[in-house]
Amino acid sequence: MAHPWWQSGSIYQIYPRSFRDADGDGIGDLRGIAERLDYCASLGVDALWLSPIYPSPMADFGYDISDFTDIDPQFGTLAQFDRLLADIKRRGMKLILDYVPNRTSDQHPWFKESRSGRGSLKRDWYLWCDPAADGGPPNNWLSNFGGTAWQWDEHTGQYYYHAFLKEQPDLNWRNPEVRKAMYNVMRFWLDRGVAGFRLDAVSRLFEDPNLHDDPLLPGGNAYGDQNIEHKYTDNLAEVHEVLRGMRRVVDEYPGNPVLISETDEPNIAELTKLYGSKLDEIQLPMDFQVADVNQLSAARFRELIDQVENNSAGGQPYFFFNNHDQERTWDRYGDGVHNEAIARLLATLLLTTRATPQLYYGEEIGMATTPPDRKEDVRDPIGKLGWPKEKGRDGERTPMQWDTSSNAGFTTSPSPWLPIPPSCKQRNVAVEEKDPDSLLNFYKQLIRLRRTHPALRDGAQITANCHDPDVLSYLRKNPTTGESLLVLLNMSNKSKTVVFNLKPQGITGNSVKPLLAYPKTTAADVLLDAISLSPFGTSVVSVK
Repeated sequence: MAHPWWQSGSIYQIYPRSFRDADGDGIGDLRGIAERLDYCASLGVDALWLSPIYPSPMADFGYDISDFTDIDPQFGTLAQFDRLLADIKRRGMKLILDYVPNRTSDQHPWFKESRSGRGSLKRDWYLWCDPAADGGPPNNWLSNFGGTAWQWDEHTGQYYYHAFLKEQPDLNWRNPEVRKAMYNVMRFWLDRGVAGFRLDAVSRLFEDPNLHDDPLLPGGNAYGDQNIEHKYTDNLAEVHEVLRGMRRVVDEYPGNPVLISETDEPNIAELTKLYGSKLDEIQLPMDFQVADVNQLSAARFRELIDQVENNSAGGQPYFFFNNHDQERTWDRYGDGVHNEAIARLLATLLLTTRATPQLYYGEEIGMATTPPDRKEDVRDPIGKLGWPKEKGRDGERTPMQWDTSSNAGFTTSPSPWLPIPPSCKQRNVAVEEKDPDSLLNFYKQLIRLRRTHPALRDGAQITANCHDPDVLSYLRKNPTTGESLLVLLNMSNKSKTVVFNLKPQGITGNSVKPLLAYPKTTAADVLLDAISLSPFGTSVVSVK
């Protein structure tokens, strides 16, 4: 290919605790992932992204890291990681790791040394401040997980800053020694052969050194705090300097290692800045604008996709609908009647645009969000802090549903770390693999289309029927091969007939050949002036 692998590849996110437990302790592990690599390869994805697997006290289930260069024993060992990576490569896939740059665990040796005394050599590796005049926190900054973002340390008589849990103190990225150490963490894993990193909460690397109060906003959050605008603690200009530094690190290595950024930008214009003015920062900024439309609106999706297609930087878009922090699309978009059709519609949207697609384990079999019913059952710290308004993220992290056996084939333990949803009897890999018309096999067909059709793999994207209120349509066109594919997505609960004039796009034929549709069609050819779509119907056609 003339372009980097991540431009046309697809990425599959695995939450290791929930994917497959091989040792019977109720928690997923590296051996479990290794046992299911053939399944991952059968999907046709190009890379696996693993949520954190580093040593951690698990206050935030691995996003509180006590050692950036090892594997937590509950997941396995560094030797097992190396074997897993080799097995992934043998199957023609790549491995992306979660990289958590803005914070550590309070049990990390760096922080233990930092809080040992004001004269510690690592004191300024973190953000320490004297109390306000009244003895309270230095300002009104709030944690993303509720309450003040400042934690009092009795031993040294100062507060330290934490954008998330108090067990997750923020690193001071203005300190060049911190930057050097964290860049070397990246090199440690790149030396072992990983293909890049997903950067967690990277927009939170810097805070206002003058400690200005954040502006207050109307209303309150689930934790009982007044809403604030994170003006002085999020997306500060210095972030871009660090992103360029991270990019220089991965560019030292062959194979086009990728950086994927988690930054919930307020609009596409701000998202575009993450590419860098010279495309020298993030290759794949995660697009939360598209991910969080949260309604089937052809007009809204069309608007956002057009914006990202025409981004001023010319960067590669990156789309997703599911991850470990969001309710699954089965529930966010489903209406309780047409969920199956809607799931296929979203899968088609995800896998046929020009954007690099990210899948989240279980979406391909239609896993649903299953939140806890009682506070005492909550495992996620934000659910414990915000219940009942905030039930936490357990519901989208339940174990992968492999088969109809006990605990859905996830574990032999009678007590998996999260309960198995009742839907596992119908929604599981074993059942769906045998059904040629299942959602799982629909995903496989879509990924196969993306890999085998140059128009989908690397063709241009052109919006069609720009003013249709219900049907989102776009043309994928490869000028080298002359191949053109048309994608139609009916985002309404009514049947629709769509008429196309593609002559302005240089297409003179008047018929199309269906490649993939839901509901299935037996038609060999369809006329462009009368393409019918069922409620929430999906169709990918080859334009003659």
